[in-house]
Amino acid sequence: MAQEKANYEVSRMARLLGVSRAGYYRWASRRDAGPGPQATRRAALDEQVRSFYDASDRVYGAPRITADFQAAGIGVNVKTVAASMRRQGLEGVSPRRFTPVTTIPGVPAHRIPDRVNRRWDTGELNQVWISGITYLRTGEGWLYLCVVRDACSRRVLGWAMDSHQDADLVERALRTATTLRGSFDGTVVFHADRGTQYTSAQLHRATTELGIDQSMGRTGVCFDNAMAESFFATLKTEFYDRRTWPTRAEAHREVARWIEVVYNRRRRHSAIGYDTPVDYEHTLTNNKVETSMDQAA
Repeated sequence: MAQEKANYEVSRMARLLGVSRAGYYRWASRRDAGPGPQATRRAALDEQVRSFYDASDRVYGAPRITADFQAAGIGVNVKTVAASMRRQGLEGVSPRRFTPVTTIPGVPAHRIPDRVNRRWDTGELNQVWISGITYLRTGEGWLYLCVVRDACSRRVLGWAMDSHQDADLVERALRTATTLRGSFDGTVVFHADRGTQYTSAQLHRATTELGIDQSMGRTGVCFDNAMAESFFATLKTEFYDRRTWPTRAEAHREVARWIEVVYNRRRRHSAIGYDTPVDYEHTLTNNKVETSMDQAA
């Protein structure tokens, strides 16, 4: 009607189209006045939601984006964020259903008990470290990744990658973790599955030298090392499987960057209050120092 009103009377067009003349003029008035306060606020919210979504490499869902708003000092409800994402067609990346892979046990040269019993997070750093190995497909063949994580903060403390998996791969990741942590009170429990790399005499010697207690779940029971598998699911779903990797060198470089920059320092983790692992560790450490000072006083 707005396009044809120069050629036809508004009243005639309204009658032919079965609409009211007054309704047309109300619509024209709203159009000329521009968006109202509610529409303006909604557009600003949508823009900020998309900004946080893009900054997460397009993997965050409503809960983590809501945490980003809170960190920025903006109060917004998770349902409001979810509605904004639906309007814009934005979807977070969810891990696929976990499919367990049977672990190949090594030679039982020494007995290693399960010191964790699926109680990963004790509330303190350097109590339980979790380790595992995964396969990463590249155009040049497999690249194997071993990680060591603190079960309390979920931070990756040490990692190693190579074209073959052996005890050296695990020992390198473990020694990197101990170098990062330095000295601390107590003895850490190093938990893994019963793969040949973890039951090897080489790793037993290394953990003995480092003063670390080994721990292992039951053979073939994937849930006894579920925390390691959860990390690999996140890595592959949110990052690795979204691209193709022609060379091992490129995969090595980008996975290392994702671990240190994205996962440890930028990605919000639901299990630690939507904080990042590094920030969560700083909070725990500062709280511990303040408690010690209060007790001393």
